[in-house]
Amino acid sequence: MENYKTIIVKISPNVSKRKIDIVLSPLFSNYPSRDIYYSLKKNYLKIFLRALNYEKFIKEVGKKIKIKDKNILKIVQETTKKIGEIGSYGIKSGKRIYIDYNKERKVKNRGAKEKSRNSKKYSEREGFSMNNINFPKKYTNKIICGDSLKVLKKIPDNSVDLVFTSPPYNFGLEYSSTKDAHSWDKYFRQLFEIFDECIRVLKYGGRFVVNIQPLFSDYVPSHHIVSNYFISKGLLWKGEIIWEKNNYNCKYTAWGSWKSPSSPYLKYTWEFVEVFAKGSLKKDGRKEDADITAEEFKKWVVAKWSIAPERKMKEFGHPAMFPEELAQRVIKLFSFKNDVILDPFNGVGTTTLVAKILGRRFIGIDISKDYCRKAEKRIKSILV
Repeated sequence: MENYKTIIVKISPNVSKRKIDIVLSPLFSNYPSRDIYYSLKKNYLKIFLRALNYEKFIKEVGKKIKIKDKNILKIVQETTKKIGEIGSYGIKSGKRIYIDYNKERKVKNRGAKEKSRNSKKYSEREGFSMNNINFPKKYTNKIICGDSLKVLKKIPDNSVDLVFTSPPYNFGLEYSSTKDAHSWDKYFRQLFEIFDECIRVLKYGGRFVVNIQPLFSDYVPSHHIVSNYFISKGLLWKGEIIWEKNNYNCKYTAWGSWKSPSSPYLKYTWEFVEVFAKGSLKKDGRKEDADITAEEFKKWVVAKWSIAPERKMKEFGHPAMFPEELAQRVIKLFSFKNDVILDPFNGVGTTTLVAKILGRRFIGIDISKDYCRKAEKRIKSILV
């Protein structure tokens, strides 16, 4: 006999079972009986669940069923409510899978196997301090205009919960295609000086998330360079998210060797979001301060995010903004309410804006006075 998740809804003795069946039968007939069916007993309705497109189910309940009998309406409402309250399920082809949804992911003796592979040894040897401290009030919820390296040196160790940023490709540099090798060496050297300070101020268990893409025209695999640097500094690799921009800025052209394997030029419709952790993959936080919903969690842990690029770059006068939704997902998935969020390349303030909206504390740093003014203006706009 197949396994099912069951739901029981009590029925008053004076409610007609035939009337209940008249209401439920056409609704349930829209779904395979192997996925969902019901049974009517004397004092209760029993629902058997394996899989269900819950959003479709709710819409059909609302649109197709017209119920005048208040007792039967109450039974239908209680049924949909109890199905909706089931928190453990997987998602496949739009359906919630309630049985065996995680069967493929189970690995026997996972802990022993990880230990035998010594998978975390590269981070343990760094000996990061576990002594986290409170973030200084004088820097809390501030947009600071200045050199990130100099500003970060003033912030104490182990005081920031999440670093989320997208480094610009030209900060402090004058480079051209005639001296790429020299320029990119200098670029990464300066970038990593700032990243070193970010790692220092990051709490034990804190996360470092970087939105970055390969430099296509110069054939610089920047996402790999950054990831390898983090690993060399002892950070734990937590994952890599593909930010799919849906063919944005990617058109068929004759670039590279047209119709020839000589030297085809590859174009990408996505960017990378690299995720690392300091000292531990697990972050401490109160359960009540986790504000991500079940639906968001199940959708976002699938590490391919389809998000349209920012459309307001001209409005803000910034050439490379990431959208608010990207920041929202990163911040809700990797931090708790009231955590401190740092963006050392804050630009016009998308990270700090979303952090404020989501009830986090923040510090944003940028060298451009114009960008800092715009970032502050955006924060003030949501306080009105």
